[in-house]
Amino acid sequence: MPAVTVADPSTLPRLEPPGPEAEERPVRSVTTAPRGFEGEGFPVRRAFAGVDLALLDPFIHLDQMGEVEYAPGEPKGTPWHPHRGFETVTYMIDGTLVHRDSHGGGGVITDGDTQWMTAGAGILHIETPPEELVVAGGLFHGFQLWVNLPAKDKFLPPRYQELAAGSVTLLASPDGGALVRLIAGRLGEHRGPGVTHTPITMLHATIQPGALLRLPWRRRDNALVYVLNGRALLGTERRPIGEGQLGVFGPGSALSVGAWSSQDGRSPVVDVLVLGGTPIREPVAWHGPFVMNTRDELVEAFEDFQAGRLGTIPAAGSVTG
Repeated sequence: MPAVTVADPSTLPRLEPPGPEAEERPVRSVTTAPRGFEGEGFPVRRAFAGVDLALLDPFIHLDQMGEVEYAPGEPKGTPWHPHRGFETVTYMIDGTLVHRDSHGGGGVITDGDTQWMTAGAGILHIETPPEELVVAGGLFHGFQLWVNLPAKDKFLPPRYQELAAGSVTLLASPDGGALVRLIAGRLGEHRGPGVTHTPITMLHATIQPGALLRLPWRRRDNALVYVLNGRALLGTERRPIGEGQLGVFGPGSALSVGAWSSQDGRSPVVDVLVLGGTPIREPVAWHGPFVMNTRDELVEAFEDFQAGRLGTIPAAGSVTG
């Protein structure tokens, strides 16, 4: 880990540090993600478990998929399932996932790729490991983030963005101690390739031991840091946080993530997923695969799914990844 890296970050464009007038965001909370299983039984960590949805807005859900080293015959995916009312963002760090959907689309996400799926008015889809991974086994590690849509956008036509690993904006911190992969949003003059209905920032940073990453952050947005591996320190208070933990920041216009100078052998560096988004501040009615504004809209979504109005499963073999 990770799939997209640079041997010498000093060759990359540098992030501008927050200005002297920037207000550092305090750390509001640190929580530990419980483990569970998703789909046909692949292991996940529920990164947002126990956090007030109002603090996560516009985000709804975040699963860390793996990290797991599958033996031959073990890789698993999801069965066909529906979505409506939000966007799914699937980021693969290691391994491969094949996507098929009821609109006849398909694709492969692997080793640093991101797929942005706007479910909008509704879609059926399935995510599975490719046959070669099932046969041989191998490393599987990624994330799926759910981003809410405002009421005016919940019935948009489904849309896809396939963001290849090579399209991610690569940046270095001012001192070269951190590599930043900007997937969506803006940091200073730099912009990620993801196009979002709901304004968000999403990045994956690797921080060397003892280094500090300070980021300018839009004051109107929330700010979340999830630790993939290593031992980190959040904010000017240097709040300890470790693997599988989520840090939620309070208000401000800059945030800081540092790496302990001493890391363990398994994690010589710190990897973090940093998220921020503009709150929608609308009622959320969420049940299973649907995220709507009212209970009546949820009932309608389930009825539409059962009536086949969200699409039909294509014949086997009609879509190739």
